[in-house]
Amino acid sequence: MELSNNLHNATNGFKLGLARRSVWLLAQVVKYASAAQTAKLLRVAELVTRNQETSAALENFRTKVLGQHGASYQFMQRIQRESSPTCQKKFVQNLIGNELIVGTAKRRKFAEREGFRPPTFILISPTMRCNLNCIGCSTRRYMYSKKDDWPPELLDRVLTEAKEMGMYFVVTLGGETFMREDIFDAYEKHNDTYWLQYTNGTLIDENMARRLAQVGNVAPALSVEGFEKETDERRGKGTWKKIMRAAKLLKEEGVIFGFSATVTSQNAELVASDEFVDFLIDQGCLFGWYFQYIPIGNNPDVSLMATPEQRNQLRKFNHYVCANKPIFIGDFWNDGTRCNGCLAGGNQYLHINGDGNVEPCGFVHFAVDNIKDKSLKEVCNSEFFREIRRRQQATTAPDRYSDNLLTPCQIIDQPWVLREIVEQTGAFPTHEGAETIITDSKIKAHLDEYSKRLHELMDPIWEQEYQQRQPDYHDQSAPAAKTTQASANYG
Repeated sequence: MELSNNLHNATNGFKLGLARRSVWLLAQVVKYASAAQTAKLLRVAELVTRNQETSAALENFRTKVLGQHGASYQFMQRIQRESSPTCQKKFVQNLIGNELIVGTAKRRKFAEREGFRPPTFILISPTMRCNLNCIGCSTRRYMYSKKDDWPPELLDRVLTEAKEMGMYFVVTLGGETFMREDIFDAYEKHNDTYWLQYTNGTLIDENMARRLAQVGNVAPALSVEGFEKETDERRGKGTWKKIMRAAKLLKEEGVIFGFSATVTSQNAELVASDEFVDFLIDQGCLFGWYFQYIPIGNNPDVSLMATPEQRNQLRKFNHYVCANKPIFIGDFWNDGTRCNGCLAGGNQYLHINGDGNVEPCGFVHFAVDNIKDKSLKEVCNSEFFREIRRRQQATTAPDRYSDNLLTPCQIIDQPWVLREIVEQTGAFPTHEGAETIITDSKIKAHLDEYSKRLHELMDPIWEQEYQQRQPDYHDQSAPAAKTTQASANYG
């Protein structure tokens, strides 16, 4: 028996090593390899990977993204053509090799050992300082100083523990992370991770763009609200020009970067338009993230929430973009069918805010633990997080989280879920005013009405379009549109 186990472990170790070697070789030649050659190297990694989940993910990436057809192939051509050799290598080594192959194996071992599956990635806010004062920001009323930043040793510990659990993908929020003068020390020390960094972009100058190209493992997402008028109205006059300058510098240095846009009732049609996305592609954006405006913080304006109809138009537009344009688009609220619902509570990720409080996601500002007092492993398995995951995974009413993956959010799609979990677990609000989303009668009434209208719209779509056929995110038969019109024409 012992000999059999040793042989099994040795074989698995050899396979993992061969898979990593294939990805390492891909990282060396990605600038020069054709899509077919790249696909062959990934096929080797896929065949020898010992984990079925990882192998399936590699197969999906190889067949859907590297197959010589449509927007996915064009997207990979842009990665090869527009990014620097260092950025390409880190994209392949860290995101595919470490996060997808090594990380998946580590997370599986962790689950076998500890009895629960760790998150896939981690979202952190190592500083809450910001050089802007944007309308609608949940932290804009607070004054943060350098003394409020995470100490360097805390940042290092969290990143180290994350990798030990199998997380090699780190997302930074804030605040404005580039306010930390020492953030490049973390990039360099943890150069086996891949960083997605949300940023207002105004601090990116020639020197910073050059340093980002040198480390290669950081992908900035520049925050925009539309074009100049919309962005400056929320973020301050002159912000748009600074963001466009940052995009120009990043493109010149070959840094992989993208955009993020908060969708509101006022800009929903604009940000879901060909004009908007095509312009950002021309500026060099290789990816984009859409976020729904969530009424959190002090005195939020619920009228800024995009309507259910606007959200549905964005869903159809995102399918159209992924089928027709050389850019990756992500949208957590409309991507439930791709990621199997809500990711929060350590299911796939969690958020650690500037005070160290551990939140289920970047928009659920409640916690029961602080990372300064406990390990990452301990906070991932809190009663608060376990209850969230239990409801996400339940199969029967009344505990079932949502049987419609087009309505995955516990905050706005099923607002009673967040209220019940907070009351049941005693989770505390992580900043002044955070509790209003579950205690303020006007906000509660608005969210209940929003949820009712959303389900009236989305439930028939789920039953008719998704229950019968789960459409692939990159499906070429996704709703198309005229190429010069806004979102009203999609679908």
